[in-house]
Amino acid sequence: MRMNYPQRSIFSLPILIPLLAALCLAPRLSLAAPPERKPIVLTDRARQLHQQCLVIDGHNDLPWTMKEKAASSFKQADIAKPQPQFHTDIPRLRQGNVGAQFWSAYVPAETRQERRAAHYTLEQIDLIHRMVKRYPETFEMASTADDIERIHKAGKIASMIGVEGGHSMENSLSLLRVFYGLGVRYMTLTHSDSLDWADSATDTAQNHGLSPFGEEVVRTMNELGMLVDISHVSPETMEDVLRVSQAPIIASHSSARAVADHVRNVPDDILVKIKQNGGVVMVNYFSGFVVPESAKQMTEMFNVRRELKAKYPKESDFNREYNRWQSSHKLKPGTIHDVVDHIDHIVKVAGVEHVGIGSDFDGVSTLPSQLEDVSTYPLITQALLDRGYTDQQIKQIMGQNLLRVMREAELVAKRLQQQTEE
Repeated sequence: MRMNYPQRSIFSLPILIPLLAALCLAPRLSLAAPPERKPIVLTDRARQLHQQCLVIDGHNDLPWTMKEKAASSFKQADIAKPQPQFHTDIPRLRQGNVGAQFWSAYVPAETRQERRAAHYTLEQIDLIHRMVKRYPETFEMASTADDIERIHKAGKIASMIGVEGGHSMENSLSLLRVFYGLGVRYMTLTHSDSLDWADSATDTAQNHGLSPFGEEVVRTMNELGMLVDISHVSPETMEDVLRVSQAPIIASHSSARAVADHVRNVPDDILVKIKQNGGVVMVNYFSGFVVPESAKQMTEMFNVRRELKAKYPKESDFNREYNRWQSSHKLKPGTIHDVVDHIDHIVKVAGVEHVGIGSDFDGVSTLPSQLEDVSTYPLITQALLDRGYTDQQIKQIMGQNLLRVMREAELVAKRLQQQTEE
């Protein structure tokens, strides 16, 4: 803290001696100013380093935004051109130097009540494939870690699919295998609602973790080589997943609960176990999960959504009431520093090998300043440099950690498949 004292042109000796004695006897105070949370300024050094990184984002909800805002039509919203109503388009992906992206195949948890969750999920998977086919100069589907590196070297964005919520598989292991065959490389075990085989962080517990069938789901994913994603699940479910899984797990878009106390974030005791498991937590950008004050405001979000859905089954009525609720619960957006605080904390607790990026772009309503869209990834590189991270550590965080997890999961799958054949 900078201290301002009245200036004196001359100190008399009788005054100066007692003053010095008092200072010597007083408790020592650090006069160093705390790090200032000024806007990040991108330097040539960071820009060059970022270009060397293989940037892998664990979670982008563009497919759902396309469905909601553009009727799933790339003619209506051509992402080869700037789409300012979205967080994502191809020009800004290029600005952000995105090398690989998990596109989320998300459908709301309540679709399971209609028994249409799998149907809608397949439509979202189809949308992702159509996007990749429509823009072949930009995207290519990737199945393995080697594919990601090959596609990145060719100057394209390696594209994979993450199914966001186990409700999408409708309790069918056969359907889970079909998802894998269609390019799904992770599944988030729950979304906002608890299932009869896995508990959500934002709903009443039904199993206090995983049921026996839930454990079978995890084992099947291990055998397929599909990453098990613990974003959205309860701590008890996280514990069970870490006990059952033979492969490293991921949290595709979660942050640190010790920094922002929201149930969607990962507690420290789980971070320690993720280190032992070899997994990676990919930090979410949503202000309601990463900014401490906003996290407190967002505690009831999922409950409110659930209650409004029950009260207003008509989509237009629900949207009206939910927007009304949101307007009275304005979040403090925070800044890029809030997100990097979560990276820092996970590094301190679990190690730099166990953190990544999972922005949640196009899936959230409020983002921190300087992280407004997919063009901003270089600013994370700069912020990490500013905090003293080495080039190699930044490359790990930006994508190498996730690549390692994929490779290890592929090896586990190969071993389990060989055991089944014997």
